[in-house]
Amino acid sequence: MAAPARRAPGAKVELADIVRRHGAAFRAAHRLCGVQHRALHAIGRCRTAALGGELRACDACGARRYVYHSCRNRHCPKCQTLAKERWLADRRAELLPVPYFHLVFTLPHELNPLAQGNPRALYAMLFAAASETLSEFAENPRWLGGEIAATLVLHTWGQTLSQHLHVHALVAGGALSNARDWIGARRGFLFPVKALSVVFRGKFLATLDEALTCARFTLSGSTAALREPRAQRTLLTKLRKHPWVVYAKRPFAGPEQVLEYLGRYTHRVAISNERLVSFDANSVRFRYKDYAHGNRRRVMQLHPSEFLRRFTLHVLPRGFNRIRHYGLLANRNKRALLASARAALGAPALAQLPHFPPFCSATASLCIGAATSGRSETACRQALEGRACLGERAKSA
Repeated sequence: MAAPARRAPGAKVELADIVRRHGAAFRAAHRLCGVQHRALHAIGRCRTAALGGELRACDACGARRYVYHSCRNRHCPKCQTLAKERWLADRRAELLPVPYFHLVFTLPHELNPLAQGNPRALYAMLFAAASETLSEFAENPRWLGGEIAATLVLHTWGQTLSQHLHVHALVAGGALSNARDWIGARRGFLFPVKALSVVFRGKFLATLDEALTCARFTLSGSTAALREPRAQRTLLTKLRKHPWVVYAKRPFAGPEQVLEYLGRYTHRVAISNERLVSFDANSVRFRYKDYAHGNRRRVMQLHPSEFLRRFTLHVLPRGFNRIRHYGLLANRNKRALLASARAALGAPALAQLPHFPPFCSATASLCIGAATSGRSETACRQALEGRACLGERAKSA
């Protein structure tokens, strides 16, 4: 890992600073899986000399600057902007001119220990239960009677970095029937959330019961007792006793509002640099929103080791897809189904938007010479994107 860099007085705190200062001690004291090690290693080296760099130049004003490369790890708070913009550009052509609904499916916290030892399995079960619940209600003629268009995004954290497993579902307000007619949702209403909660709970627990019975989980530590059938029955009974949380927010007015809102969720990481307040040898302080007390903004203080432990809880298994599409948006026949939906709605087909060019960190920045060259930042950025990388690499420290 790169050597800790000195922070200038008054400089903003970044997650990378905390990892560089406390990461080595944390990794030595805790048993981490490979993907957690790689995430901390990448974040600690992000935009430092350890990753090398490039010389950027604006071919309009001539300004030059060495810029270090980013780590591009999906858990790094500094490396999500370009990926998010690319993703949103692709989604723009898939939006339908109908209201959209935002629903949240949440797992009870009693499942957190099981998820820590079996994240890939539990997250996949959460996706399956939520998507199957939505599809079942959509196919029911009582509610819609067709196939919906839904995007689900996994989040595993709460405001204090505690484990809070849930998926955000963005669902078009209607469905495409087998006759290729569009069936619109009732005004301001998609599905009854209490009924969604019951079906969601039933589907998830049926899958959980089967997985426990067939010994598909890795069980150790606090979950070792679940090897016994009696402990399995006790857990399932406890989970059935209480309602599960399915929350529905007010529908969006149109596709543009959907894109703006969706951008807040798709590439969010467990904590952003903007929420970090300060850190030292014994503590990390960060802002959080206290939902239990009127969304009041507070500051939490944790020991650096506990802060990093909570952060690494939310490192996803290698290759796990945390954004998934269902119904009309599933990869199978997506183009044809969306065309049918737009035709049924009387909406013109959207031309495919151009893709972003291959990744180059130069395209993400404004020209440093804009302030002194008399040109606008926009003009300098356009020029910078034309010939930014001159092939000169910054030397590693």
